[in-house]
Amino acid sequence: MLETLQGLAADLGIADPFGRGFLSVILTFFTALVFTWMFIPRLLNFALEKGWADQPNERRLNVRPLPNAGGLAIFAGFVVSLVVAWAMRPIIIQDVSIQVLAILLGGSWLVLVGFIDDQFGLSPLVRLLVQTLASALLMVNGLMIDFNAIPFFSVVPDHFNGPLSALVTWLWVVGLTNAVNLLDGVDGVVGGVAFVASMVLLVTAAQFPDRAAAVILLAGLAGATLGYLRHNFNPSHIIMGDAGSTLLGFTLASVSLLGTVKATASASVLLPLLVLALPIMDTTQVVVGRLARGIRNPLAHPDKTHIHHRVLARTASARKTALTLWALALCFGLLGMAAQGVEPVPIVVTGLGIAGLLVAVAYSRVLAHRRELDTHQPPTHQEDQR
Repeated sequence: MLETLQGLAADLGIADPFGRGFLSVILTFFTALVFTWMFIPRLLNFALEKGWADQPNERRLNVRPLPNAGGLAIFAGFVVSLVVAWAMRPIIIQDVSIQVLAILLGGSWLVLVGFIDDQFGLSPLVRLLVQTLASALLMVNGLMIDFNAIPFFSVVPDHFNGPLSALVTWLWVVGLTNAVNLLDGVDGVVGGVAFVASMVLLVTAAQFPDRAAAVILLAGLAGATLGYLRHNFNPSHIIMGDAGSTLLGFTLASVSLLGTVKATASASVLLPLLVLALPIMDTTQVVVGRLARGIRNPLAHPDKTHIHHRVLARTASARKTALTLWALALCFGLLGMAAQGVEPVPIVVTGLGIAGLLVAVAYSRVLAHRRELDTHQPPTHQEDQR
């Protein structure tokens, strides 16, 4: 039995199930999960007292003010878990510590600016400028997409490769940051999609012995996101706001540049594209549709043409919408693992594990809501439409 379990662990990229490295990943994940899960209830009343809430309007589902400080809780859980991981000092992390710090610093900027935007409103130009500075911080620290590594493009000379690589990296980081932000419109959707992406990239990165830093970052992000989902599945108590959605998009885009999926040139580009296909496709179809309708600035004119709006219109249920898009994101993620060349056993175990964790957390939220109704405590958000 022990040999069988060790063989399964090896298939999942776990060289030593009792070693310091694997235990640090587990501890990072559960530290982020528990901290975020327990921190949010303490944040709710404080956020309402300070007026950190989205007011009801024709585009939102909430019928009363809903705290929008969930991104702060995700960020706090993420950082606390990384501090714990750093205390255990997995050796390989030290080799890329400056890049990890660049990701954390860039993420901190976006959380701060996103939070200010949530409460007071900022122009799209200001947000774009900060996102550009964050992507530049990554590039000066060596986190870039090599243009010559992109499949189906001709190899270009070195003096062109540098500027083209910088442009592609900027498009990847800024584009994905905004794509995840734009996908945030129905309870649980972005949190679940980001959790799926984090876990898929984590398991894929674990297949390579030199990706320890990426694995730790993804473990912290996945744990914090799952802890947040416990309070965000419909009917939610809190939403992440721009602070949370831009943090998730930026971090996923940045970690993919750490080389988490680099085996061959084509696969290194293909995997993150497939794992994050849902927000990418959503943003693409929204932008193209708005341009076709004559809207000159498509990102500054919100409407209800996003994928989550279309699915919600068909299902008439926020819960069913979230579950549908989680399943779609998971299918894309598993397809990306297959394209990366990951063996079938890790793919199947990853799919079952992600699905099980998401269902468990969603069911926990449903049970909590039923207890709220039994004790005559009104929910803070519109109930699921059945």
